[in-house]
Amino acid sequence: MRKVSGGEVAGILVAVFWAILVSFLAVALARLAQTLRATTKLVADVTEQAVPLLADASATVRSAQTQIDRVDAIASDVQEVTSNASALSTTVASTFGGPLVKVAAFGYGVRRALGGRKDDAPAEAPRRTVIVGRTVPASRRDRRDRRKKG
Repeated sequence: MRKVSGGEVAGILVAVFWAILVSFLAVALARLAQTLRATTKLVADVTEQAVPLLADASATVRSAQTQIDRVDAIASDVQEVTSNASALSTTVASTFGGPLVKVAAFGYGVRRALGGRKDDAPAEAPRRTVIVGRTVPASRRDRRDRRKKG
């Protein structure tokens, strides 16, 4: 039998280590290849589903833009109508407001003049009550007296 030298043992160890390293690298490359195949399939599936979704989203955005344009047109029409109504209201108020106020005041004065006296009795002078240096009109005093009685 022959004696194995130290260099031969070292060579055998290096060869075994090299075989183990190559085996681990082969397993890692096989798993990496499997992962790349799965990733490629996933990207293809996502692309296949994303294209119709993007087309639908684009159609939805176009539809929304059309609706926004319509709403904008309606809003501008409403603003114009509001402006016209405000101008009309101002015109009516300035044209009829002054004379109507005068007619109402005249009617009130006539009612007051005709309805204020009964049987040609002289009108009572309004009474005033002095409270701690303040004057309270008779109408307030009469309401206060009615509340006390009721």
